[in-house]
Amino acid sequence: MNIVVLDAATLAGVDLSPLMKFGTVTTYDHTTAEQVHHRIQDANVVISNKVQLNETHFAQASQLKLICVAATGTNNIDLAAARAAGIAVTNVAGYSTPSVVQHTFTLLGNLMTNIHRYAEDCRNGAWQQSPMFCRLDHSINEIANKRFVIVGYGNLGQAVANVAKAFGAQVIVAERPNSKEVRRGRMAFEEALKVADIVSIHCPLTPQTENVFNTDTLALLPKHAILINTARGGIVDEHALTQALRGKQLAAAGVDVLSIEPAQPNNPLIQYQGDNLLLTPHTAWASKESIDRLVAGIAENIGSYLNGGQTNRVV
Repeated sequence: MNIVVLDAATLAGVDLSPLMKFGTVTTYDHTTAEQVHHRIQDANVVISNKVQLNETHFAQASQLKLICVAATGTNNIDLAAARAAGIAVTNVAGYSTPSVVQHTFTLLGNLMTNIHRYAEDCRNGAWQQSPMFCRLDHSINEIANKRFVIVGYGNLGQAVANVAKAFGAQVIVAERPNSKEVRRGRMAFEEALKVADIVSIHCPLTPQTENVFNTDTLALLPKHAILINTARGGIVDEHALTQALRGKQLAAAGVDVLSIEPAQPNNPLIQYQGDNLLLTPHTAWASKESIDRLVAGIAENIGSYLNGGQTNRVV
């Protein structure tokens, strides 16, 4: 098999030897749209995280049999065109759950205890100048007994809920926005926001969830609430969130994802300098262990395909 990895830099240099048992592996750290055709024209298997592949590419790659998406989402692949061309497509789900859960609580813990501000105070000499043994300039709060609202209750949302419960939080599962019925064990979306101390987003980006956190819904949150988004940037209206943070309508936010990535200089969250925002560059998924699991999942998908199996088949 001739296996081509189009954006190997997203795999952070982890060991790709699990793929090599299937044939020759050629890696490219990054691939532009103009480079795709040349790089896949002789490939049997293409591995892509975010590089887009469409009908034009498939028509020019006569040997291509399998596309392995190095992620869960497959929106970078024209699935209908792949199906028409007889090209199988797979993804890998669940590999990043422990990493995203850890990142979620890292953001939350930093914000609730103001670790980032205290660390800066230490660097600036404030502790050295303290009249007592500690500094208590910034609020410190516990997760215990807080109303912890989870938006998106799949495997990831459930894993976050388990950790929140371990901290002693009262977990509330929000119903889907604009749902006409509220399932047992859930609370209507807007009602959940009204009582939230913490909101953690774990739903996919769909037409129904795009900008579901906007000026109106953010205004429902209590002013002491903290919002965490490690899901997708388009779920939160970035202008509205920036205004809520600037106006202290929201206590704080931890954000790992933006609507356009890599971040654009004119993004309002990039431009915002308030210390009630922690912004990380879409790294929640990317622990070494997570990427190791991802590569193992890709290898499993290739092996299954070669043996006539359907493991993680999307097409």
